[in-house]
Amino acid sequence: MSTTDAPPFRVLPRVTDQNRHFWEGGEHGELRFLRCRKCATIIHPPVGVCPRDHSTDVAPEAVSGRASVATYTINHQPWMPGPDLPYVVAIVEIEEDPTVRLTTNIVGCRPEEVFIGMSVEVVFEEQPDGEGAVWIPLFRPVEGAVR
Repeated sequence: MSTTDAPPFRVLPRVTDQNRHFWEGGEHGELRFLRCRKCATIIHPPVGVCPRDHSTDVAPEAVSGRASVATYTINHQPWMPGPDLPYVVAIVEIEEDPTVRLTTNIVGCRPEEVFIGMSVEVVFEEQPDGEGAVWIPLFRPVEGAVR
């Protein structure tokens, strides 16, 4: 996501060697997860061992960036500085493996247009941090998804 407006305040993640691929993939427009090279399981949150076959042969890999909304809520409460109210907090299921879920925000539509099962795609919000930047994966409706 590129915009001339400053991004909203967000509590930023601690970037480590283990999760760097996830938080910096957006610089290249890629949603990246660890994938087991032996059984192809997508691993999230990132750990260095496959939960299915216990292999340590795992590496970052980009996925399509498409997902569907599994559940959501519309936040109306200003708990801290952040996105303009109201905004949608959602759990999305990644297209390649619906058991891989992300908590995120739905952007690019009115909150009342979001629905369970809505097809969405990743967009990234660049957030400067003390050592560079992180790219927060957000999701917007795919074309034609809004009812």
